[in-house]
Amino acid sequence: MTALADFPITRRWPPRDAKAIQLYSLPTPNGIKVAVALEELGLPYDGHRIDFGKNDQFTPEFLSLNPNNKIPAIIDPEGPGGKPLTLFESGAILIYLAEKTGKLLPQANRYEVLQWLMFQMGGLGPMFGQLGFFHAFAGKEIEDPRPKERYRAEAERILKVLDKALEGRDWIAGDYSIADISIGPWLRTLRDFYKAGDITGWDSLKNVPAYLERFLARPAVQRGLTKPENA
Repeated sequence: MTALADFPITRRWPPRDAKAIQLYSLPTPNGIKVAVALEELGLPYDGHRIDFGKNDQFTPEFLSLNPNNKIPAIIDPEGPGGKPLTLFESGAILIYLAEKTGKLLPQANRYEVLQWLMFQMGGLGPMFGQLGFFHAFAGKEIEDPRPKERYRAEAERILKVLDKALEGRDWIAGDYSIADISIGPWLRTLRDFYKAGDITGWDSLKNVPAYLERFLARPAVQRGLTKPENA
């Protein structure tokens, strides 16, 4: 039977609890999703910080787990059939954790939850991320205004879609779910880290601002925002 020691990544980032889920991540929006889910679900996990400043994501050990050199990634020592499972892509990890525990992905509206999860993965996250690049990082030095405006306008449109869908709802698909866990960190990043709320119509939204505050008020979310803390 495969043991954690058989995975090259565990030699660089040794597990503290060999029975716990091993999380390789950083507190970026996509990384926060998985940390929050683990906290919400009460699953034991070891958090290993993948330091982008040291190019940890390009090391052979990390690439052995995720050849796409992105965080987050996990190893579950007790995966399906009792065998270790490795997984990358935050959306796939959220689905796996929800199905493992039978929580945060209710059968009654499973496909509605997955719909909004895919909305975040395919649109909201990528568009917000591109806007962040052109508004807050190296892209702001580009003189041509068209790239930033393209992503600014699309981020504003997506926020309006989300705002309308939240009318009369506390959470995007009814009960709190992995869809909210996927969306919330990106809303926080757009508003607080990219400082792009004023250019995307944040103050004109009826429902999204309160939705984000509900999300951030959850104790498990507050714990997950800073995980993993250590290398």
